[in-house]
Amino acid sequence: MVRSAYIHIPFCKSICSYCDFCKFLYDYQNIDSYLLALKEEIASVNIKNELSTLYLGGGSPSCLSLREIKSLFAILDTLPLSCDYEFTIEVNPVDMTREKLEFWYQHRVNRLSIGIETFQKELLKTLGRSHTFDEMKEKVTLAREVGFKNISVDLMYAIPKETLEQLEDDLEKVNALDVDHVSCYSLMIEPKTKLYLEKITPIDEEVDLTMYQKIHSFLEYHGFHQYEISNYAKEKKESKHNLVYWNNQEYYGFGLGASFYLENVRGENTKKLKDYLTHQGRMEEIISEEDKMRYEMILGLRKIKGVKKKEFYQKYRKKIIDVFKIEDLLEKNVLVDDENYISIHPNYLYVSNEILTRFVD
Repeated sequence: MVRSAYIHIPFCKSICSYCDFCKFLYDYQNIDSYLLALKEEIASVNIKNELSTLYLGGGSPSCLSLREIKSLFAILDTLPLSCDYEFTIEVNPVDMTREKLEFWYQHRVNRLSIGIETFQKELLKTLGRSHTFDEMKEKVTLAREVGFKNISVDLMYAIPKETLEQLEDDLEKVNALDVDHVSCYSLMIEPKTKLYLEKITPIDEEVDLTMYQKIHSFLEYHGFHQYEISNYAKEKKESKHNLVYWNNQEYYGFGLGASFYLENVRGENTKKLKDYLTHQGRMEEIISEEDKMRYEMILGLRKIKGVKKKEFYQKYRKKIIDVFKIEDLLEKNVLVDDENYISIHPNYLYVSNEILTRFVD
């Protein structure tokens, strides 16, 4: 039974220099047409079972005007949610007005994911963003006053020319916000982004590793436990929606460029707005049992706990060790096989991508 849904809003008031997600500059003339297409797409699925997680991402869903937000939620309000649901919306700090926060809270949103990235003025300029710590502190306080009890922030590191002192300052300020969850991402300079086109040089790999280690030790010391390679949470504040992905569970995907996983099919919607508005360009791929097992490992090993052996066997009637040739990784202690899980040893989490490629072919 599918219990999760992702909904993509591709509009942004400005385009960040590092972003390679499916997005467009905000244009009010496209919003109504997009929301109509989104409404028709969601209605075509006819969701009857209760959803335990709902995630509204982008782009920047918070950039919509209040009128447009009300139109969007007229669609979302019809979706059935379970009694213990998690409903997340991605938020740009500059959009966090009391009016919008109160509307979201009154319409079942109970988790905010705020794209802070950094508080350093010169680094924000590099990323194409602008906000201060004082502004962010005020916005988080406002969200708490409205009633939000689950707030996550994104922290980016390894930004070109970033120093360890700047990272330490960012960490201290994130901790001072008193949030519940922190997602930490090393900046990747992706093709077609502004940083890539400007031929910006990535930060040194050794500095990147040092920053990763500093983030880990700082957040763990201040009460955030690492439950996934890039994610830290206070007790019982893990992202339920993202755990759906990492547990290789099924989910709906609605909106431009949204991916989905239903039964034996993985796919994504078109990233061309014109095609989406006319319900064209959806790509689908039927996956085999072998594909499912590979996804189970590639996604599951991102979790600090790793892949639960009993659950893998219940799904596929095969033992992990009989499917994948990982004896050498176990012997070298790169992978750890305990009584219940197979996981990546903490010393190798930083190079996890190199390990996960073993499960691709």
